[in-house]
Amino acid sequence: MKSLFEQLGGTYYEENGYLIPDLRLSTEEEQSIGIWGQRHLDYLKQYRRVIYINLLTSGKLNTYLADIDRQAQERFERLIEGMKQTQGITERLKAETP
Repeated sequence: MKSLFEQLGGTYYEENGYLIPDLRLSTEEEQSIGIWGQRHLDYLKQYRRVIYINLLTSGKLNTYLADIDRQAQERFERLIEGMKQTQGITERLKAETP
């Protein structure tokens, strides 16, 4: 008869004659996280602890933070481009009056 853990897809490994549940965290691809991802990580740890723990234990934290970092960087670049257009800043202007 299988235990509930085994029925749900869990496995055991034997150590010193005891069956230990195999509760290792899934490995996720390591991605570099920029400043925006690091700031969001700090926010999650401080204000959204449950979400942080859920992402960490599901193995999706790094992927999530890399995606947040990419989105924030894209928004930042669009914001800068919009400000340059509004203020009439061009490469020629920057070259003439640094």
